Amino acid sequence: MRNIVVIGASSGIGREVADQLLKSGDFVVLCSRRTALLREIHEMYPRNSIVHTLDITELSTLEINLASIFGSVGQVDLLLLASGTGDLNPELSFGLERNTIQTNVEGFTALVDFAFNHFQKQGKGHLAVISSVGGLRGGVAAPAYNASKAYQINYLEALQIKARKLQLPVYVTDLRCGLVDTAMAKGEGLFWISPVPKAATQIIRAISMKKRVAYVTRRWRIIAMVLKILPYSLYSRI
Repeated sequence: MRNIVVIGASSGIGREVADQLLKSGDFVVLCSRRTALLREIHEMYPRNSIVHTLDITELSTLEINLASIFGSVGQVDLLLLASGTGDLNPELSFGLERNTIQTNVEGFTALVDFAFNHFQKQGKGHLAVISSVGGLRGGVAAPAYNASKAYQINYLEALQIKARKLQLPVYVTDLRCGLVDTAMAKGEGLFWISPVPKAATQIIRAISMKKRVAYVTRRWRIIAMVLKILPYSLYSRI
């Protein structure tokens, strides 16, 4: 049995991943702002789950809360960050952009720094984060979302390099999701949208294989390859 912390377990991909892990017999610390939804999951798996309320944008108390979460189970084998946000914002409302930055940049950084340092002191551990294929290029519809995911991708690569230099069994997995059928998938005519259970299964498999980077679902690797080589003159017309 592994001790796993899932942040963003109240809905969407995080909830489905937590559910699949609980069914497999892992012990899961369920974390989210929406405690009532977490308790629904806990009631189904009372023996191998506990609930912690956590808002990663509350930076003044985040480290204290994370220390409490990690301390509640002793050794933590895996932390999955499945909490993120983003809004369509063609009018460039700064209020929307600021909310995305606070969650996907500030909260993300504080959380992964804490987790990585904990795993380093522990001597082992695995940090997995759901980023996005959107982080590979700029996005007109949701500029802060794409930019914040690019930040996450680069930050996670830095942590991967740091982990390698430490020569410890500390792993960092960047889970670059395409479109998944959750509330985060916004807009019309969505392309290659994946059912949540399928995405969660592939996420768990990628983590178990200790992959450095995984595209979810796997066929989004094709889109990623195209995005990386597509000239600006063509990309700007999409």
